[in-house]
Amino acid sequence: MTDSGDNTVMNHKFCHHCRGTGKLMVDGDSVNEKFEVEKQTVMTPCPQCGGKGFFTDNYRPPAKI
Repeated sequence: MTDSGDNTVMNHKFCHHCRGTGKLMVDGDSVNEKFEVEKQTVMTPCPQCGGKGFFTDNYRPPAKI
């Protein structure tokens, strides 16, 4: 069985910050109006890989400020 699809993803390096998912998950606490602590998870696109989950061959890391 052969696959005629695009195999370029196999040549990419997976992002170690998001572990290839393209998303960062941050656990945190929130206090509601009754002063009860609620656990929450915030998901955001990974800034290192731009939400792709991998780096291409022409990847350059973001400049540090």
